[in-house]
Amino acid sequence: MITTIYPSDRTGMERIRALLEKENLRMDANLDYTCAILDEAYNPIATGSCCGNTLRCFAVDHAHQGEGLLNEVLSHLMTVQQERGNAAVFLYTKGSSVRFFRDLGFHEIARVSDMIVFLENRRWGFSDYLSALQRESPADVKNTAAVVMNANPFTLGHLYLVEQAAAENEWVHLFTVSEDVSLFPFAVRERLIREGTAHLKNIVHHRTGSYIISQATFPSYFQKDEDAVILSHAQLDIAIFSRIAQALSITRRYVGEEQASRVTRLYNEIMLHDLPLAGIECRVIPRKEREGAPISASTVRRAIQSGSMDALPALVPPTTLAFLQSEESAAIRKKIAEAADVVHY
Repeated sequence: MITTIYPSDRTGMERIRALLEKENLRMDANLDYTCAILDEAYNPIATGSCCGNTLRCFAVDHAHQGEGLLNEVLSHLMTVQQERGNAAVFLYTKGSSVRFFRDLGFHEIARVSDMIVFLENRRWGFSDYLSALQRESPADVKNTAAVVMNANPFTLGHLYLVEQAAAENEWVHLFTVSEDVSLFPFAVRERLIREGTAHLKNIVHHRTGSYIISQATFPSYFQKDEDAVILSHAQLDIAIFSRIAQALSITRRYVGEEQASRVTRLYNEIMLHDLPLAGIECRVIPRKEREGAPISASTVRRAIQSGSMDALPALVPPTTLAFLQSEESAAIRKKIAEAADVVHY
């Protein structure tokens, strides 16, 4: 029998954690559903979890491998995903497990050696995504750049980065991270980006879909420490982005310089090294500053949380400011005011 392990079941979750550690895995930080197969003593002998439309944290007790338990867990989680309305389901696993998941209908999108492999249940999912990007884009353009941003919310710092890219290239592909885990919902972030860049006529807007995700939801259960998580996330991002760049003839990627966030700084360093290996120049643009400090989305969220709304005109474009001053943003501002931590790196 497949059993749901609820977050409130501390004993059950600790036993799941112990099984994962026994199989040289860690409990992932981002799980919204966990199940297990239990033995007669109610100890988990097989487990798997979901985070949104992704599957992660599969493990089978070594003593029970070869009994088809992982297949049962996967089938159960696919039913959960179907009930959620997710036709596209994604999976992260180690290279040693790829053959098993391929046999069960998953298809490889990208990998970082044997450390981590990204798979999807749809054979043509990524190819269809690339085709959609091409349909959204101008044809026969050679001098093309890209910017990927979450923009939580869109600030003058983001605008400065996009304007630099727009000034130096014939076209700029601007990708908005689609996952909805930020204080500002995706629909709002996308709208503010589009409104804030409306004066730039050489911008093509895209959604990242499920193919480019943030560090906030990147799976961490394969890696031994935070540095390994950052490295594998950056390298997998680059592997996927390189295929996007090839489809769209992108030759440059623009990122903002980072001093405050160690995570983003390491990420930038990896991109500076690895993107040129794929024939893509990585341009690091110094941050736009206000009173000697970089303008960031965290700065804006701190100002909102502290009630310093008078500081916002110097931090955000007029379009973002109008939204933040409107009643429409009241629920978001309330959530920020009540948040324990608004500085996200």
